Amino acid sequence: MRHTGSGPNATHARQPETSGCAVAVGAVCDKMAATQWLRWLVLLRCGAALCAGLYFHIGETEKKCFIEEIPDETMVIGNYKTLMYDKQREDYLPSPQGLGMFVEVKDPEEKVVLSRQYASEGRFTFTSHIPGEHQICLHSNSTKLSLFASGMLRVHLDIQVGEHANDYEQIAAKDKLSELQLRVRQLIEQAEQIQKEQNYQRYREERFRGTSESTNQRVLWWSIVQTLILILTGIWQMRHLKSFFEAKKLV
Repeated sequence: MRHTGSGPNATHARQPETSGCAVAVGAVCDKMAATQWLRWLVLLRCGAALCAGLYFHIGETEKKCFIEEIPDETMVIGNYKTLMYDKQREDYLPSPQGLGMFVEVKDPEEKVVLSRQYASEGRFTFTSHIPGEHQICLHSNSTKLSLFASGMLRVHLDIQVGEHANDYEQIAAKDKLSELQLRVRQLIEQAEQIQKEQNYQRYREERFRGTSESTNQRVLWWSIVQTLILILTGIWQMRHLKSFFEAKKLV
């Protein structure tokens, strides 16, 4: 009688396959674990970059401008902090007293909404009255401070628009609101902000439609003008050739 799959020989023959599978599975698991760790590292790095916020460098007489699309009747708050470069320490340190930032804001019609000089650290606030692209410009009063001459200044800037600009903890403490009342107020302001955004998008759509219709009309009129020019040129050429042939007595 034959016994397949039993006996010491069969057992020893299967052992290498089992160990090979275990090694392969272990390698796959290690690779998956390494990939997972790599993803976590990337997420942590991105989170650290987001926590660092936006900053930029400006020179002594340099001006930096940012364009922000803002609906009408929307409050905007900008928080900033300036750091001066120290050549001895080769690092950015808090700015000294006397160094300030000049902030200027213009609406889409180039009208000045805000023009004021602030300290080296603080916030500026304004409310938009016209929907569209608002220009926010910052530059330092470096001409009044000789320490900043030919140096670089790092400016950390955080711009908050609409309901994101509200400090709800301060509002709750001031108006003595409960958690439920505060949440309801947040939802109401979020709904109002969404409505403003919708109105602004509708305004942009109407403006884009007007621009498209105007462009189409101009293209149509230009095509008509080109056609008339070609017709008049053809008539002139025919009359010129006819007079030429008549002068040469070919006709």
